[in-house]
Amino acid sequence: QVHVVESGGGSVQAGGSLMLSCAASGRTFSSSRYSMGWFRQAPEKEREFVAAIRWNGDTYYLDSVKGRFTISRDNAERTVYLHMNSLKLEDTAVYYCAAQLKSLRSLTSAGFYDSWGQGTQVTVSS
Repeated sequence: QVHVVESGGGSVQAGGSLMLSCAASGRTFSSSRYSMGWFRQAPEKEREFVAAIRWNGDTYYLDSVKGRFTISRDNAERTVYLHMNSLKLEDTAVYYCAAQLKSLRSLTSAGFYDSWGQGTQVTVSS
């Protein structure tokens, strides 16, 4: 069983920056075997894909965050980061981290992930 725990959420003004962290643990977890993704869910909206990094290092982004968000991983620390710059009001949501056992399945679909964190709130204000 793999567990993931998010941290780093908070409140920030529009145009500001935040960095989210996702720490993975579990006897079977290794960075070479798992891909990691970030999703978000705003009130009364469906959960949507934000960014992902595959086990081989390939990265993927939601179009609206390209150029503003960067996903990275520290394999030694078993941690994935989401660096968020130039935040907008519409980025306000609960952000979730998820892990997918090594495969070539889509990383943009929530249903293909195996483990989820509890989420961390990001609030962007004007």
